[in-house]
Amino acid sequence: MIAAIAIQPPLRATSRSTAEQDVWAELRAEAEAALIEEPLYAGIIQATVLDQRSLAQALAYRLAHRLGDGDLARLAMRDLCLSAFEADPLASGHAVRDLVAIRERDPTCRRYLDPFLFYKGFAALEGYRVAHWLWHQGRATLSLHVQSRISEVFGCDIHPAARIGSGVFIDHATGVVIGETTVIADDVSILQSVTLGGNGKESGDRHPKIERGVLLSVGAKVLGNIRVGEGAKVAAAAVVLHDVPAHTTVAGVPARVVSRLPLDEEPALSMDQSFGFGDGI
Repeated sequence: MIAAIAIQPPLRATSRSTAEQDVWAELRAEAEAALIEEPLYAGIIQATVLDQRSLAQALAYRLAHRLGDGDLARLAMRDLCLSAFEADPLASGHAVRDLVAIRERDPTCRRYLDPFLFYKGFAALEGYRVAHWLWHQGRATLSLHVQSRISEVFGCDIHPAARIGSGVFIDHATGVVIGETTVIADDVSILQSVTLGGNGKESGDRHPKIERGVLLSVGAKVLGNIRVGEGAKVAAAAVVLHDVPAHTTVAGVPARVVSRLPLDEEPALSMDQSFGFGDGI
């Protein structure tokens, strides 16, 4: 079932620590090495990571430099992000598990520093967490401003009222849309151009519920208040209009079950986007 609040252990044992102090120490060590590797970028690395006292402070600084604008200056955005991270006891843990998820699932990621500085999927997700905190503080106007900036800068539109767990990997992020009443559990992987949207003009609870360990492949569209079961795989470009059983692969327009997966298969972690039987050429 969907865990909307508490951080759960990863689906399987990870080869990397998910303790905040360990990830922060490794991130700092990578930053120190990068100072030598690329002197022209040394000032940014120093200010963003090495001059900060915690992962929360470093993340607030980085988000502020990417999301701050003429309407809300970087300094104000930094203070806003830091307030959100410090007020939410789960925020740093979410960010750590999101970083570890990228290291575990993205073959191009060679260190924590890369997604922390450059991956817009990670930045969009952590920026959403700030907007989500604001939304639940009753500060809808500022929350929607942050959402708007995330959409403008990263090309990824996540409504601040959506509920998203930890260990979530948004790869590339371009064109991803996540609607207001969407719920995404822990350990989900989402690729570019995925839409988790409504189906028509109905109000109320109208968006998908994505259970733990689901893989949403490139361009998948999941529409309406439907459930994608634990460990399921939604194939590239599929249009899903009905519930997806746990541990199945669905594909096509409209999507249909094309294979059943072993209970121990973890598509969100393996990132295997094949259909199983009937893959074609």
